[in-house]
Amino acid sequence: MKFRDGMWLVAEGMQVEYAEEVYETNPTENGLSLLCPSRKIFSRGDTLNRSTLKIDIEAAFDGVISVETTHWAGAVHRGPHFELYPNGRPKVEAKISKSDKGTTLSSGSLSATIHPDEHNFDIRFHSTDGSKQLTSLLSRSVGLAYNPAPSNPLQTGDMRDFKHYIFTQTTLGVGESVHGLGERFGAFNKVGQSVQLWNADGGTSSDQAYKNVSFWLSSKGYGIFIDTPGKVDLEVGSERTNRVQTSIEGQRLKWYIIYGPTPKEVLQRYSILTGKPGKVPSWSFGLWLSTSFTTNYDEATVNSFLEGMKERDTQVDVFHYDCFWMKAFTWSDFVFDAERFPDPKSQITRLKSSGLANKVCVWINPYIAQHGAAFETAAKNGYLLKRKNGDIWQWDLWQAGMALVDFTNPEAVKWYVECLNGLFDQGVDAIKTDFGERIPSLDVEWFDKSLDPKKMHNYYAFIYNKVVYEALQQRYGDDQAVLFARSACAGTQRFPLQWGGDCESTAEAMGESVRGGLSLGLSGFAFWSVDIGGFEGYPPPWIYKRWVAFGLLCSHSRLHGSGSYRVPWTIDNDDKSEEGCSRTLSKWTALKTRLMPYLFAQAAKAIDQGIPLSLRATCLEFPEDPTAWYLDRQFMVGDSILAAPIFDESGEVEFYLPKGKWTCFFTNKTRDGPGWFKEKHGFGSLPLYVREKTVLVLGKSDIRGVVYDYATDVEVCLYHIEEGAGADLRDNAGKTLGSLKVDAQGELKGTEILKGSWQTSKDGRKIDDSYSETIQWL
Repeated sequence: MKFRDGMWLVAEGMQVEYAEEVYETNPTENGLSLLCPSRKIFSRGDTLNRSTLKIDIEAAFDGVISVETTHWAGAVHRGPHFELYPNGRPKVEAKISKSDKGTTLSSGSLSATIHPDEHNFDIRFHSTDGSKQLTSLLSRSVGLAYNPAPSNPLQTGDMRDFKHYIFTQTTLGVGESVHGLGERFGAFNKVGQSVQLWNADGGTSSDQAYKNVSFWLSSKGYGIFIDTPGKVDLEVGSERTNRVQTSIEGQRLKWYIIYGPTPKEVLQRYSILTGKPGKVPSWSFGLWLSTSFTTNYDEATVNSFLEGMKERDTQVDVFHYDCFWMKAFTWSDFVFDAERFPDPKSQITRLKSSGLANKVCVWINPYIAQHGAAFETAAKNGYLLKRKNGDIWQWDLWQAGMALVDFTNPEAVKWYVECLNGLFDQGVDAIKTDFGERIPSLDVEWFDKSLDPKKMHNYYAFIYNKVVYEALQQRYGDDQAVLFARSACAGTQRFPLQWGGDCESTAEAMGESVRGGLSLGLSGFAFWSVDIGGFEGYPPPWIYKRWVAFGLLCSHSRLHGSGSYRVPWTIDNDDKSEEGCSRTLSKWTALKTRLMPYLFAQAAKAIDQGIPLSLRATCLEFPEDPTAWYLDRQFMVGDSILAAPIFDESGEVEFYLPKGKWTCFFTNKTRDGPGWFKEKHGFGSLPLYVREKTVLVLGKSDIRGVVYDYATDVEVCLYHIEEGAGADLRDNAGKTLGSLKVDAQGELKGTEILKGSWQTSKDGRKIDDSYSETIQWL
């Protein structure tokens, strides 16, 4: 949403009024309230026939300040509202001081200073100790706008034909970059982009996003959380090149500025505000295998898939039944297709008892098709969203006569949970919560009539996923609940995990997916997955194998497609060579299995800090390296391993290593950063480098399945260690076992927590020399 036509003109059809000065500054319980007229006031007559904007600046908690701009305070503030401070609000300590620099509000490490000069509008956000200037609200940076522009002020007595906007513009420094705003598949640095936060089912090759998160992270050591689930328009250096403009349709706009100074500290504070990522069980880190979407499958097909994977030495930890586990035209009625799955409970029991799969997941969405068994019950009892005239809201997009569950109705929630419990009774352990983006915002009325339908469009993703996640928790325990969700908004990180949606089977789409995962990680989400091989299309073998390597280094890993299977032997005519799809998948699945002692301990740290496990942007670990803020073709797996997927059929790849000594996981050869490097890899490897000062615990090499004893028969690998280096260990239920630490003499302490025939490897791990033949340094 642009309000100006260049620097000098107002955009066509717009009337724009700016806060021109701070006329009054009044203290409040936790901050300051500023009265800001839309012209400079030199006489009493100047106070007439002019709008004012009230700007309330308040201390939220240490390092966080809220800024709320209001035009007409009498406007109804309709919900829904984000569930802030879900784990409790920290103590607020607001401090107001005055000096020749102005009036300053301090909230711990973060302060806001209002310039003292009369007829000036200047609000600066900075570290309380004065060491860092973060951003500012300067001249013509806070305002309101009408569209169309009223020709007479009397016209605003009837607002039905006008749209009213509030906007703010925070300054961008030279070289400053902006990241996050949800799972966005375009350029990693958002400067220069127009971004609209409005959930949409647009695939991964457009500017639309399934997961719009109203939070962005700056390379200058702060973040901004916009406190509305409604549509938000951002011009990130795209209306004024030196400002980020945030605008909403309405009478009030509230956002929080969150200080770090490191990006990890920003995200940790953001997680206090909107919620920490939920815990996920160890079994969820294993390989998930799907039936794919429109493929023709039944019980025999499922068995053949899993038996084929076992024959090819790949353990499937979770098997997923996609949409057609239900009959066509009936989704979601929660009823297995009796013709194809005559006894689903017995089949699921057999799969688990045979070890072919350890857990089972099924697909659902929040829509109820007219021809399914559930529709009549839901319609009769008022569980479905209605139009304003009382009709049930329906359309034929996706499913014929499709309606939408109204989760604002407590009775609808109870009914939906009963349906889910019926699945759990049959042995279902996890739920893929698909869709939730195409939520109508016009001509609808929710059961809770106090809610704004436009705000419900994005927020529906939160309540939909919350209902299903909490149903899983109630059945299986707080730390055993797992979703595979597509839609999200701020706060949905509490209900893991999310996956990247509908990508094509191309190298370009794999690159899009990497950018999407990186951006979502910088929006407070710890866990993320992707459709290995791509969803749309038929991946050639080289794409499939490169995507397998990338996908098994995501926090969670799933083989899934649209109209074709993703079991490896269907991709390359069952090539049984070492470079074939089956062996490639087996190798990468085994590698992730070995990494589980590291991954599960790192997952606990990620949850605590509100940061991504993988994909983790390099800038989170190396914020002082300016190059790290532009790296969108590589990622960190936890805090100690760097991975660079390969996007070229030749196997050539270029990647960046930040400052320090890095060891190739596959060869133990070392490189010194910072610098760019080129390599060429076979399908069993990619640039996977271990950071110096790392103690890396690996599971036994012949273990199959990710749930095992993470302290028994392990290999403890030391990478250029020094005093203080260490590793935490947890058991497969998440219980802390203890820590391994390197002392001043370079000896490893804490080994009493290890069991069995564990061993220590210095200068890297024990390697397979075959990799030296398939990795070339260019």
